[in-house]
Amino acid sequence: MSDQPIKLIVGLGNPGPEHALTRHNAGFWFVDMLARKHDGRWREQRKFQAELAKVRIGEREVQLLKPLTYMNRSGMAIRAAAEYLRLAPSQILVAHDELDLPPGTVRLKSAGGAGGHNGLRDTITQVGEKFWRLRFGIGHPGDRDRVLDYVLNRASKEDEAAIVAAVGEAVASSPALLEHGAEIVLNHLHRKDAN
Repeated sequence: MSDQPIKLIVGLGNPGPEHALTRHNAGFWFVDMLARKHDGRWREQRKFQAELAKVRIGEREVQLLKPLTYMNRSGMAIRAAAEYLRLAPSQILVAHDELDLPPGTVRLKSAGGAGGHNGLRDTITQVGEKFWRLRFGIGHPGDRDRVLDYVLNRASKEDEAAIVAAVGEAVASSPALLEHGAEIVLNHLHRKDAN
């Protein structure tokens, strides 16, 4: 995948205070932390069915997006924003929770399938699969029948602290991601995980 500059960073999650602290909202946590750190102000954009914030991270301007369509229809908001901003999928980074990684893990991935994640599945349907993914590990409940309750509930204090730390690490890596490209940050994060 060509390393075009990332211009749109999307956090996946569900809107509303009842969902704010659930595991499934790790993507929202990331873009909220980015907005706070870089003086972004969220504004509702009805044409995208999303909240949008413009920030300057290092030398780069980037748009942050939180779909208000609920997780299963996230792709609609992402496609509308991407079309309006005239972005290729490879210029989009989607941050989301990841069952297959332990809490406290963060990984960057280019393209690929949905891995059972409904927000990713809808995004792939709407914009194709060639976007970047920032995956925040939340762990797995061990039983597929328990996944829905698991992602829609709050993590234990220990797991939540680990997820928040991973989000903070990703926020700290964001200037390098935008300045030097996703490939370099991908290699750095994965080397760190291997140590």
